[in-house]
Amino acid sequence: MTDTASPIIVDARGLMPPEPLNLTLEALDTIQPGGEVVLILYREPGPLYDILRRNGYAHRTETTESGEFHIHIRHAAA
Repeated sequence: MTDTASPIIVDARGLMPPEPLNLTLEALDTIQPGGEVVLILYREPGPLYDILRRNGYAHRTETTESGEFHIHIRHAAA
């Protein structure tokens, strides 16, 4: 049996910058190895991607039919 933790959801829809970025970085400080943070926004967070890369995180971005962006963030594989 595998122990898969639920992702940490950061629902930043409607928040003004820099609050989405700050909430995401705070959530990343709490994830365990194999854990995931999912950031939900109405626009793509371009500056966040560079911060993630520089700090050892990988991400996958999904766009929903309603125009939301769901950014799935994990520790990058070594």
